[in-house]
Amino acid sequence: MQVAIIGAGPLGRWLALAAARAGYTVLLEDVMPANLHHAQEYLRQQLGPAALPMVRFVSTIEDALREADLAIDCVPDELESKLEIFCLLDRMAPPRTIFITPTTRLSIADLASCTYRADRCVALAVDMREFAGSSMKDGDQLESGAEILLRTPSQATPETVALVQEFWTQVGFKPRFEAERLT
Repeated sequence: MQVAIIGAGPLGRWLALAAARAGYTVLLEDVMPANLHHAQEYLRQQLGPAALPMVRFVSTIEDALREADLAIDCVPDELESKLEIFCLLDRMAPPRTIFITPTTRLSIADLASCTYRADRCVALAVDMREFAGSSMKDGDQLESGAEILLRTPSQATPETVALVQEFWTQVGFKPRFEAERLT
């Protein structure tokens, strides 16, 4: 399975590391070359040269999404940012790609309704503010083995839930799902 991670800041780097350690092929994208360079150095140190080929560093969303099964955005948890990334992802990703977005403040049902794949959208309901920016240092981790809440729109398919559950379980978490109604 290929996982596209949009944003190579602290959260994106951590997700890339966790996914690569779980055996997934990761495409890490950032428009800022400095973020990609920093991520590459960090992941080289953490994974070593043998495992580093599990992660590819790309500078366009198109390159990250081309063959992605999952796309995880690491943009700010603000309505405008999420709408913009959902529109880009929906336009560029293959129809099979599932979108995962970290948000505690926004409705996944509302965000999903702006796409042609409301059945393939999931919210990671973890407060990423504590892991974002300067408060999340390289090496910080969410507690492995912890339960995480994933919210789905009511249209989410069993295949979407199963694939997302498999991913988060392989990464080391205990996913719990909750369906959300359109508001």
